[in-house]
Amino acid sequence: MRYSPAGISKKFSQIVSEVLTQIQKGKRKPNGHQEKRGKQAYKRTIHERNARYQNFDEEFGHLEGDTIVGVKHKSAVITLVERLSKAIITLKPAGRQAKDIELTLNHWFQTFPPHLFKTITFDCGKEFSNWKSISNTNDIEIFFADPGTPSQRGLNEHSNGLLRKDGLPKSMDFREVPESFIQSVASKRNHIPRKSLHYKTPLEVFLSHVRQDDLSSLI
Repeated sequence: MRYSPAGISKKFSQIVSEVLTQIQKGKRKPNGHQEKRGKQAYKRTIHERNARYQNFDEEFGHLEGDTIVGVKHKSAVITLVERLSKAIITLKPAGRQAKDIELTLNHWFQTFPPHLFKTITFDCGKEFSNWKSISNTNDIEIFFADPGTPSQRGLNEHSNGLLRKDGLPKSMDFREVPESFIQSVASKRNHIPRKSLHYKTPLEVFLSHVRQDDLSSLI
């Protein structure tokens, strides 16, 4: 199966197509990967994540996730951030219900090679109540921050603030905004070099962790 540049671009804030012409989904070697599909049966906390992943702060593939809500709490945008690259992803679900979030995340994960992402850490919002299905469908481990402690997902919270500032305010009805605009807000941030990334952009760092045999070619 081939990952078209248009599909990747649409799901990754309209930015990957500027660098990739194609990502291929080939059969990947296990490389010690432990199958998790169908095995996560209970809700796990951030403390279990920290114990399981000793090199969490140095590994690529760990996501933090949340939603930002629009005016009158009628609409939402899913926000993800990959911790090592600081790349921000914005996704527009059809609605705010758990099933809407699940379908959107499942579709997004299918645009990437398997096992590129290891974990997601969500807040305790009810919109993520279908976490078990998301985990088992995509073979990714899901953890939850403690209630009332947004600092445990500090990068995601900070990114949400930037997205609000850059064009996704609380006063906006996201149902009336094109998905391309929502993605462009994240794209702007993903193209800004960061001192913490040695003056590379989040996009550059993200792509540096996509394996060479998954890259068809570079522009």
